[in-house]
Amino acid sequence: MKLSVATFAAGLAVVGASSPSSKWANLRRRLSFEKIAGYEPANLRRRLSFEKIAGYEPHSQVTDHAAIDLDQAAIEEQLALHTTQSFTLAQKIYNEGGHSKSYAVLTLSSPLTSAVLKEAPVVGQTADGREVSLKSYEDYPSGADVIQAYYATTDVQESFMECQVGGLVTKNTVGCLMEDGTVDIGGTEYAYTYVMDIDNKNDRTIAKFSTKADEQQLAGCPGCPYKDFMYFYEYYGTHDYAHKWVEAAFAGIATEFANGNADFSKYTFVGREQAIKKGTAYMNIFMYVIREMEDALDDCQKGAVQDNYNHVQAWDEAVAFYTGSIEGQDGVTPDGKLLHQLADKRCADWKTCGMEGVDVEGKAKLNYDVFDLFALGSYQIISGNCLAARETKEAIVRKMYVPLMQGVMAYAYEVEKLQGGEKENAEGATFAAAVLPRVHAESPSAAKTIYDNMMVGAASTDYKAVRSAFESVYPALGISCADIGGFWNQGEHAYYPGMEPCTDASTTTSSTQTEVVTKTNKTLAVALGCTFGALFAAAAAMVLYMRSREKQGQPVFQTEAGADAKAMN
Repeated sequence: MKLSVATFAAGLAVVGASSPSSKWANLRRRLSFEKIAGYEPANLRRRLSFEKIAGYEPHSQVTDHAAIDLDQAAIEEQLALHTTQSFTLAQKIYNEGGHSKSYAVLTLSSPLTSAVLKEAPVVGQTADGREVSLKSYEDYPSGADVIQAYYATTDVQESFMECQVGGLVTKNTVGCLMEDGTVDIGGTEYAYTYVMDIDNKNDRTIAKFSTKADEQQLAGCPGCPYKDFMYFYEYYGTHDYAHKWVEAAFAGIATEFANGNADFSKYTFVGREQAIKKGTAYMNIFMYVIREMEDALDDCQKGAVQDNYNHVQAWDEAVAFYTGSIEGQDGVTPDGKLLHQLADKRCADWKTCGMEGVDVEGKAKLNYDVFDLFALGSYQIISGNCLAARETKEAIVRKMYVPLMQGVMAYAYEVEKLQGGEKENAEGATFAAAVLPRVHAESPSAAKTIYDNMMVGAASTDYKAVRSAFESVYPALGISCADIGGFWNQGEHAYYPGMEPCTDASTTTSSTQTEVVTKTNKTLAVALGCTFGALFAAAAAMVLYMRSREKQGQPVFQTEAGADAKAMN
């Protein structure tokens, strides 16, 4: 009986992934399915030891990945100064990084006496005599006299690594190797020379998220080409569309895309700032989040179940890139720089905050939903349920487009009705650039309408036309009117005229339940190989009962403090 109950629990997990109701979300956050079932797979018996990422519990160390938002913050700091020099410095940070995947380039005084394998320990000292650990960047043959070594990172986000140089204006060299010192490699001491401010570099940069897309998303990976990337590749006609957008904005020149071009010579520093800072976060990083989830699914498909904790690394990285380090462990700060913060900011504008999605402050309902799905996907990958994990990934991606569309429509309204100028036009144009290829895949005419009204330096903007174009593709994108909400006037405590929430074609309870049941049964048929119609009905009744008990402050199930790794939290 244990196995069948465990299967039932897994079925509930899949139901939670496909249902839009926060009732399912609350259930997922509060229940440990293994505890309910009395069943815990051996490969899940691991105590989590990594800091949370806005509530998500990673199974691997991704502190170095989450720190990419510090590059974003450093770029924005320079852009805000609106000078030629500051833009040049911001561009250097964009291309060279500074906070993520730091490594040192060392010139040895004498060649290696034996071969050194990739990730072999390299140990040296800082300028104040503290030991610093690194790992060999790659394999080096005996006789090599120039090597590169990554700085080791820790599980603590606040102090994960203390050598941050790259292209940064404000550098942190506290944890860098001293200049002209010695390193121990395999028990042999080697003297070296290097210049601290020049030879400490970064292998992970926001620019590379786009420039390396040809080998990471178009070809060269088991699942390539990745579906969402192809929408953008086919629309713009180039793999590094995000990089080209950002570089053109830095230079103040026009892009040369197949579609969706932008002439940044029409902007001053004000508009170019917005095109760059939003382009880096919502074009470069946005697509790389999706890429990491795809990478995790590739690993899941090809790997053995006992290795699935290693396979979930890429999934954890996706969460880190979605969120960043500034959000902390609870994700409630207003200072974040990446997609998590974007969703929270947009929910205040569109009255979609809170667990029910009806508030104007707090965490976005979208983030509650996305992080439930992140947790679900992690569980599915660890369990080896790759097909279900793919459906979860698709559900996450559908939601990721929502704040981008909210941004386009908000700035369309601001430009037309609220005397918005260059800044608002640039913000709207960049949000549009980040979502137009997805719209175009469903309706080229809708994409053209949006582009014509939101392009850089558009002669005029018709917010109603923009809104109608988006609404025409909601069903195809798997997005509802409730997901978007309505554009909220905080001062008047009312929706802006003409920007009230729309109404879906079918909003009856029965039709919603039918959609959930249909999707759930389809998922279960793939994941479990059979249909539990009657069981699902009983489960639904059970869920409603438990939700009612929760609202009364009398939950049926309690989370055990200090328990081992939870599958769904």
